[in-house]
Amino acid sequence: MRSPTIRKPTAVDLALMLFLTIVWSSSFVAIKVAVPQTGPVWLAAIRVCIGFAVLLPWAFYRGFMLPKSVKNWAFLVAISLFNVTLPFLLISWAELTVSAGMASLLLGTGPLLALVLSHVTTEDDKINRFKLMGIALGFSGIALVVGREALAHMNNGILAQLAILGASLCYALSGAMIRQVKDVPPTRLATLILGLSSVELIALGLAQGLPDFTAIAADGWVSLIFLGLLPTGLATILRYRLIWAVGASFFGLGMNLIPIFGVIMGAILLSEHVPLTTWLALGLIIAGLLVARMPPRANK
Repeated sequence: MRSPTIRKPTAVDLALMLFLTIVWSSSFVAIKVAVPQTGPVWLAAIRVCIGFAVLLPWAFYRGFMLPKSVKNWAFLVAISLFNVTLPFLLISWAELTVSAGMASLLLGTGPLLALVLSHVTTEDDKINRFKLMGIALGFSGIALVVGREALAHMNNGILAQLAILGASLCYALSGAMIRQVKDVPPTRLATLILGLSSVELIALGLAQGLPDFTAIAADGWVSLIFLGLLPTGLATILRYRLIWAVGASFFGLGMNLIPIFGVIMGAILLSEHVPLTTWLALGLIIAGLLVARMPPRANK
C-alpha cells in the first residue's frame, strides 16, 4: 500500500494540529478528575471502549481490513499493549498521586526516548551532536523534577513519576513496532488496536471487580466521555490523516507543545501549584526537543 505524497501544511492543517495539541493536553486534566472515582483500570477501559466505538463506524465505512499473517496479528497484540493498554494504565495510576501538569511534563519526554530507540533500531536515523545535546537537556529536566525525590526516599510520588516515564517509553517502543504492520491502512489499524485493548482492559477490570458506577459523579462521567470521544477517538483519526498529509516529522513539531499546554491547564483548571523546578524542567525539555531537531551541517 502506497502512502500519498506529503504536501505543504495548510492553515487548516495547522489549526487541526493546534486543536489536537489542546485536546491531548487537556486529557491529563480529565484523567485527574475521573481516576479517583473509577480507579485506573476502569478509567482506561471505559475511555478505550468509547474511542473504539467512535472509530468503528469509520472503519466499516472504509472497508474493515484484518491482518493477513500470524506475524502481523502478533505485532497488533504487542502494539495494543504498548501503545494503549499499558501506558493508559500507567498514566491513570500515576495521576492518583502526581498533578496533571507533572504528568504532561514527563510524558513530553517521549520524542527524546524515540531518538534513542531510533539510533538503536535503524540505520538512517542515528544520533548526531544536536540530538545528543537535546537528549542531555531533556533528561536534565527529568532529573530536576524526579531526582530530588528519588534521592530522598522511594515514595508513591517518585513511583508515579517513574510510571509516567514508563508510559512514555511504551509509546516510543510502539512507534517503532507499528511500522511492521503493512497490510492494514492507518485508521483501520488504530481501530483494531483499540478493539484489542478494549478486550484486554475489560478482562483486567472484570478480574479486579466492577466499580460502583453509581458513585461516579457528573464531572467524572463528563471526563470519561470526553476522554473517549476526543483524545482517544476523534484525535486518533485526525492524527493519522495529518501524518499522511504533512508527514510525521512536521506533525511531531506541534506535539512538542503538549507539556506546555498540560502544565498551564493543570495550573488554571485544577489550581495546581507549579513550583519553580517544574517550570525550569519544562524549559529544559522543550529546549532539548528543539535542539534535537536542528539539522547537522553538511560536510564541505
